[in-house]
Amino acid sequence: MKYSLLICVFLVSCAVNADIPCAARVVKSNFIVCVCNSTYCDSITVDKPDSGNYVTYTSSEGGLRFEKSQGTLDNYNHSSTCCSVTLDIDVNTKYQTIEGFGGAVTDSAAMNWKSLSETTQQFLIDSYFGASGIEYNMIRVPIGGTDFSTHPYAYNEIPENDAKLSNFSLTFEDYEFKIPLIKKAFEASKSPIHLIATTWSPPPWMKTNRAYTGVSHLKTEFYQTYADYHYKFLEKYAEVGVPIWAITTTNEPISGALGVNAFNTLGWTASAMGKWISENLGPTIRNSTFKNLKILVADDQRIVLPYYFNIMLNEHPNALQYIDGIAVHYYSDFITPAIILTEVNKNYPHIFIIATEACEGSFKWERERVSFGSWQRGRNYINDIIEDLNHNVVGWMDWNICLNQQGGPTWAENNVDSPILVNAVKDEFYKQPMFYAMGHFSKFIPRGSRRIKVTEKKFVFEKSVENVAFLTPYNTIVVVMYNDGYEKTVRIKFQDKQAVIKMTKKSITTIIFPNSAN
Repeated sequence: MKYSLLICVFLVSCAVNADIPCAARVVKSNFIVCVCNSTYCDSITVDKPDSGNYVTYTSSEGGLRFEKSQGTLDNYNHSSTCCSVTLDIDVNTKYQTIEGFGGAVTDSAAMNWKSLSETTQQFLIDSYFGASGIEYNMIRVPIGGTDFSTHPYAYNEIPENDAKLSNFSLTFEDYEFKIPLIKKAFEASKSPIHLIATTWSPPPWMKTNRAYTGVSHLKTEFYQTYADYHYKFLEKYAEVGVPIWAITTTNEPISGALGVNAFNTLGWTASAMGKWISENLGPTIRNSTFKNLKILVADDQRIVLPYYFNIMLNEHPNALQYIDGIAVHYYSDFITPAIILTEVNKNYPHIFIIATEACEGSFKWERERVSFGSWQRGRNYINDIIEDLNHNVVGWMDWNICLNQQGGPTWAENNVDSPILVNAVKDEFYKQPMFYAMGHFSKFIPRGSRRIKVTEKKFVFEKSVENVAFLTPYNTIVVVMYNDGYEKTVRIKFQDKQAVIKMTKKSITTIIFPNSAN
């Protein structure tokens, strides 16, 4: 793919710290990516606002990337007509506590990372996990292979029918690619990184169709074996210094039940999953050294949550004692109303919901699997994250943290887009709008933040500003808002103070101000 160089480098205005600006490259029309190589990579730091002040960070379709500015909180003037939209912050009404944001370290992601020089590898790690990056604090790691591997595989493939898993061991992909990347992320992060581990498919001999793909279910004689399969993975990763925070009960079980996708799957009925959790997986984990591990159910689209949670618990209520959370995916969100998230667990307020997978370019009808520099794809992420967070989701995770320029490699030819694309030949990588979309949340909403109430007031025909707000553990208030229309002025009201923010068209702004406005 050919690129034309953008002569100028976007400068960050009003920066107190030495933030490094995006080295922008126009890739088509007005689509922009930020280029990193062994000598240069953009960075961003968070400025803590002084009492009575605020700091904003803005990215836009027009090319802004974390543009930083400062302002002073004014006394609220209710008679002022300065703004077509007002967001009234109520810090006393609190909702869910945030766990974090992140992405997946698949074989493909780690292989692409490893294809870069060591210096450029470190820039990629720091961009995601470092204090000068967007500070991911969660990683999803596959248990065995996925469609984003060079071949389908699982652990203990031989001998077949080995119910005791006597030959269970990690693979070359773990030792050479995934584990080294994860450990580099640990080193770069200033806060603990929580890992969520997921199986796409066990070895075929455990399955009714004896294949990695297609319609399949777990053979009943291997229910305990499949629970032990997860336990042994936890042991092996712990042995190499990689603790797992949570596991899910198989990736997208509806795909394996219906044969929807041509990649590694395992199908579950709600009843079978409930039986396996209550009789095998749950007791195996809770009676082990990993008893504090989180167990997440479903790990599938919103639309199937009532089936894999409510119906499952109706048939196997004992499973509830082992379940900590519900994992959801992104791909049906455009047809499934977000209210299902709060409805599905309203009777179980102690069960949290976390979004564990998202990517763009996954649908067969999309002409471009990879769309270099697409703001619309970044905007899709922004819309979904805000919507999920406003419906009690505690975290949001992307799919592959990086892929090559074709959106692979993938043995199943299931190429998709990624926030970072790697060019190994030139030893450089490209940060797409999706990367900055993620960063407007992950960088500024630390673990332990509480979502707080926002009331929007606007002129009759004015388009809403998408928004979500948090009280952080640092006693600051963070508001993320997206303007999908033309330039407008937004007032953020907090107690008797206000901040008046001019939002450029098609832009996302994160604003930080002290909890005490006095």
